[in-house]
Amino acid sequence: MMKSKADEEDYWNSSKFKAFTFDDEDDEFSTLKESKRTVNSIRCLVEEDDDKEEVEKVSWNGEPVSSNSWSVSETAASNQRAEREPAFPKINTVTISKSHSGYSLSSLFKGKTKGGNFQSFTDSFSDSSVRLYAPELRKPKSEYKDYVSDWSPEETVHRMQQGKVVSLEKFRSLQDKLLLLDSCVAAHDGNVITAVLIYLKRTLSKEVLFRELEPRQTALSHLIHYLTETRDQRLLLELLRALGRTEDVALLQYKEHLSIADENKRRDFLKSCLSLPFSPEDSSHVQDHYTLMERQVIIETTDRRAERGEKVERALILNMPLITTLSYCCLYHYSESEGTFSSPLNIRQTFKISEKQFFVTALGARAKLKAWSDVDALFTSRNWLGFTRKKSPLGFQRVVDILQKNSAPTQVLQDYVALVDDAELRITLAQKHKCHDIVINTYRDLKDRQQLLGYRGKVERGSGEERKIDELLNNLQIRWKN
Repeated sequence: MMKSKADEEDYWNSSKFKAFTFDDEDDEFSTLKESKRTVNSIRCLVEEDDDKEEVEKVSWNGEPVSSNSWSVSETAASNQRAEREPAFPKINTVTISKSHSGYSLSSLFKGKTKGGNFQSFTDSFSDSSVRLYAPELRKPKSEYKDYVSDWSPEETVHRMQQGKVVSLEKFRSLQDKLLLLDSCVAAHDGNVITAVLIYLKRTLSKEVLFRELEPRQTALSHLIHYLTETRDQRLLLELLRALGRTEDVALLQYKEHLSIADENKRRDFLKSCLSLPFSPEDSSHVQDHYTLMERQVIIETTDRRAERGEKVERALILNMPLITTLSYCCLYHYSESEGTFSSPLNIRQTFKISEKQFFVTALGARAKLKAWSDVDALFTSRNWLGFTRKKSPLGFQRVVDILQKNSAPTQVLQDYVALVDDAELRITLAQKHKCHDIVINTYRDLKDRQQLLGYRGKVERGSGEERKIDELLNNLQIRWKN
């Protein structure tokens, strides 16, 4: 059924779609051109004055342009710059909601608002979900070596001497590691040598490390010292064995007795050390140590039993030096026969103690106990005619000092002060210990009247010493020198 012409015109006029006409001034194309001119004029106004009212920018497809949108030309320019400059860290996109549309794009980048208050702008980014990143500045090329570690061995050693952090991991081949070690030795820096040796110890097998260190005695000494200080006994023993230093291995094993607390176990360990390959001199010392330890255990066991019955508290001698053991025997076993283990004479004979050392030890022990008769017997000797005289391997000045430290009475002291050969020294000691008779007799022997007369004023008035001086001064048979 055909429609009439009037019906067709009503259809087109009543439709929401309008026909295109050149004369229609209110068409969509004209509106689009007008919008474009409006946007351009607003953009000019915004660029000229940021304080004026802002409008929202839109693209030609009608969508809003966000603050981080880029044009094609800007993107191309950015790509060209990226080829010449190092890449910056990726910046997360900052999304500004519609509620903040009161801020223009220019104020967003320039930090201004139309109200002049920048604080409200910064508050909008205070949300913890929003993260802002600033690009890092490019570091100078001179500092790149700190991170890529392309230093030569000499440069590495120099930086280590300056206390700078370096990486030794780049020295991977054996040749590079040995060059680094040689550079350290040439620098004469013990700390750097030790640091490199720790790295080599960690990265090389023991066989290779020992082999390469053998001709490098300086580095070898540092490694031995380091292992000794860190108490790495196992590796140190392996190193010494590999170098063929059997005596050092024996001494190192011998030192392990210091860590054994039980006296019986320590004695057994010392016995096992007797078969180690010591030098002749060291072997003699180890033998004496074992014998002394065995003797101390016997004496200690015997004296403990005696303490239970006599209730006498004595000092302990286990693990004590030889002279301490001799002094102990001089204190508690002085009168025992030479056949017993605790006799001082047996100790002296077994360990070949010198006469002088034995005399000093015995004198101090007997003087401490105030056994003056035993002290006197130490000095008494007989000649081939049967005459007795006092003889000492020490100077009598030293004897007087030992007796005085043990609070010997004046009567005992003056017997030994009188035996001092030098007259001036004898007078000095006699005056110091108030042995007046020694001073008076010495001035008499020297025929020094003036000194004797002067000393008269130092003694107590009416004393026997004053009367003795007066008798000597009035004796006409003495021919005085002055």
